[in-house]
Amino acid sequence: MNDWDEKLSSANRAVLARGPTLGQTSLDQLMPMHIWVGPTGHILHAGPTLEKICAKGDLTGLRVMEVLEFRRPRRVQGMGELMAHGGKPVQVQFRDYPRRILKGLVAVLPDQQGVMLDLSLGISVAELVREYRLTSKDFAASDPTVEMLYLIEAQSVILQESKRLNNRLEGARIAAEEQAFTDTLTGLRNRRALDHIIDRLGEGRQRQRFGLMHLDLDFFKAVNDTHGHAAGDHVLKLAAEVLVAETRKGDIVARVGGDEFVLVLMDCDDVDTLNAIAGRIIRRLELPMVFNTAECRISASIGITVSSFYREFDPVMMAADADAALYASKNRGRACHTFYAPAAVKGGRQGQANLARAPG
Repeated sequence: MNDWDEKLSSANRAVLARGPTLGQTSLDQLMPMHIWVGPTGHILHAGPTLEKICAKGDLTGLRVMEVLEFRRPRRVQGMGELMAHGGKPVQVQFRDYPRRILKGLVAVLPDQQGVMLDLSLGISVAELVREYRLTSKDFAASDPTVEMLYLIEAQSVILQESKRLNNRLEGARIAAEEQAFTDTLTGLRNRRALDHIIDRLGEGRQRQRFGLMHLDLDFFKAVNDTHGHAAGDHVLKLAAEVLVAETRKGDIVARVGGDEFVLVLMDCDDVDTLNAIAGRIIRRLELPMVFNTAECRISASIGITVSSFYREFDPVMMAADADAALYASKNRGRACHTFYAPAAVKGGRQGQANLARAPG
C-alpha cells in the first residue's frame, strides 16, 4: 500500500468510487460553451454563452444534429457516431445564424448519461465578442480567451493611436509643405511652387500644352506711396481674387514678387483665348478698389507665351520670353498685353522673335 492509499479516508474512497457529480451551475461556470447531449441525441442542457450566441436561444430539448453540423469528422451523423468519437476533437458549425465554426472535444459520460461537448469560439472569438457584446463573465475564469481578448483590445488601441499619430504627422507634413508653397499675403502659390509645377509639366513623353502669362501691376507703387502699405496689401489681395476668378480651377496663379504674378493656363495654347483672358483681367483690375475711404486705382501689363512655340521644353526660355513681352507692354504705355510670337519655329528656336502687339 502506498502513501496515497494510507491517506485516503473511507469518505474519500466512497467519493472516488462514485465519481464526481457536477450541478448545472458548476458546469456553466467551468464550461460556459458546453452542450450535454442525452443518450437519445437530445440536448439536456447548454452553457449560457453558447445559448447567448445561438439564434435558437434555449437549446434544451432540441436534437443536437438539428443545431450543429459536424464538419470534422463528417461521418458524425447520429448519436452512435458521436459517442464513438469520444475523447477526440471535433469541428462544428451552427446550422442557423450565426454560421460560425466552433471547435471542441467530445467526452462520453458514464452510466449512459450521453456525451458532453465542450466547445470554444476559435478564430471567430473577436467577431462574436463584438457582435454579442460578450464579456469576461461569458468565459470560464481559466479560459485564456479572456487574456487574448485583452491583448486584441490593447493591440487595437495601439494600432488606432499609431494611425492617429501617423495622420497627425502626415497632416503636419502637408500643412508645412502647403505653407512652403503658399504666398502668405494672398494665399496664392509662390515662386517655389510655380517652379515645381512647371518642371512637372515637362515630364513624360507627352508634354502638356499650356499658356504662360507674366503680369505686373501698373501704378501699384503710387498706391503704397499715397495710401500706405496697408492699402497696398489690400489691393494685392483683391488683385489675387480677380486673377483666380478669371482663370479655371486647374490653372495656376502665383505671386512671384511684390506686385508680379505668373499665370499658367493648363491645356490652353490658343492665342485668341489667351488674348481674351488677358483683356478681361486688365479691365477688371482697372476698376476702382476701395480701402477704407480711399479709392485705389491700378491696372496691369501682361506678357504671354505658349508651350507650343518651343520644340524642346525650356521653362527658363519661356519665362524670359513672357518677361520680354511684359516689358513690351510697359513700353507701349501699360494697361495692355503683348503676345510673344517667335519669328521662326522651324528647327526649333532660331533667329530673333517678334513681339506681336495684342489688342488691349
